[in-house]
Amino acid sequence: MIGYMAIDQYGQTYHLSETKYPRKQLLDMFHRKSAYKMYVDTKEGKTKHIGWIIAGRWLSVYRVFNLKEGV
Repeated sequence: MIGYMAIDQYGQTYHLSETKYPRKQLLDMFHRKSAYKMYVDTKEGKTKHIGWIIAGRWLSVYRVFNLKEGV
């Protein structure tokens, strides 16, 4: 895994280094101390955590892999 990437509601991307804690890195980036979790409903009727709301930005977070590495 290379790291993480966050995309806000306006399409702005934020590239995060490889870390176990993308939330902490985003909080530091926006100079904040708290975040709200974002969820989405799945087709199975469950909810899935997809990112955080920080400083008025709705940030969906994705893991980034090398093409050769795969999932």
